[in-house]
Amino acid sequence: MHEMSLCEGIRQVIEDQARAHTIKAVKCVRVEIGRFAGVEKPALEFAFDVVMRGSVAEGARLEMLDLPGRAMCYDCVKEVEIAHRLDPCPDCGGGKLMPVGGDEMRIKDLEVI
Repeated sequence: MHEMSLCEGIRQVIEDQARAHTIKAVKCVRVEIGRFAGVEKPALEFAFDVVMRGSVAEGARLEMLDLPGRAMCYDCVKEVEIAHRLDPCPDCGGGKLMPVGGDEMRIKDLEVI
């Protein structure tokens, strides 16, 4: 379950920010997750609750924001939104697409006390 290690990384970022900005507690963590990131959201939510125990983010709410998949179409030379990596171009129907986004996961922001 790589979601556990993702949450450990999130915890490290939170702890670094808490030290740098004298944060007493984190109420909410918002993460952006790309469509192609390969993250299982229920597993991430479970891992988040477990990994945050004993930290400034213990009991914090995890909000997961979806980012679309994006690809460059070499037929019509446009960047387009796609639902699946092997989808054709929604604009021209072409099949020569190179994914350019949607595989990322990042902390968007924190609600803190």
